[in-house]
Amino acid sequence: MSRVENPMMYNPQLQEALVGVKEAVQGEREDELFYDYLISVAPTREEKAIIISIRDDERKHNSLFRKIYKDFTGMEVSTAGENTFEKPNSYIDGIKKALFGELRAVEKYRAIRRALPMGPYRDVLFDIITDEIKHSSKYNYLFTLNNSLNIPSMNRRLVQDTSKFTPDDWVRYITPLVTRALAEAKEGINPEHLYQEFILSGVLVGLGKTPQEAIEQVEQWEKDGTSQLLAKSKMARGYNY
Repeated sequence: MSRVENPMMYNPQLQEALVGVKEAVQGEREDELFYDYLISVAPTREEKAIIISIRDDERKHNSLFRKIYKDFTGMEVSTAGENTFEKPNSYIDGIKKALFGELRAVEKYRAIRRALPMGPYRDVLFDIITDEIKHSSKYNYLFTLNNSLNIPSMNRRLVQDTSKFTPDDWVRYITPLVTRALAEAKEGINPEHLYQEFILSGVLVGLGKTPQEAIEQVEQWEKDGTSQLLAKSKMARGYNY
């Protein structure tokens, strides 16, 4: 697409659309940091691969938006100095944020598309919007997949008193840990690391943490080097976050 030279540049609706195009690009540095975070804390290879595919699509979108902006204005979009990033409280919170972000993007990009002239630019926006809808479906899948880990956490804070748990209550309560361990075992994780990770998570649950909190705590100890033994056994299987 070459630069557009026509009176439509003075169209207020088009100018508003170009502002939207510029804003879509200017948040790319924060988006990159956000995706880096989600990928680093995603619990399985499948989930990491899904988020990586979404990130790669978004990089393509940014490139297309930059080209559209330059074709109409002759100028590049400046993003210098933008590096702010607010870390979500947890992986599941990050997924929720991403899901609603994709839905908002669909609405914004539809408005941009309506203001663009007929032809290839609208076709590009249609493809981008289709990708965003696809992304929202993928994030919904990830949210559903992981939400069961948060349900015990919510219930425990509201109504559960673990001090009165029977053995069967405990078995039911730690089901998220068992489910997670079985999923990781299928990925060929070093058994020594697997046992360390989930026995330690079980200890933390016994000390009062929810299953989700326990998993996140152990993963954090792995990542920041607080536990050198956990990091060592994880490296033994040749796989990193």
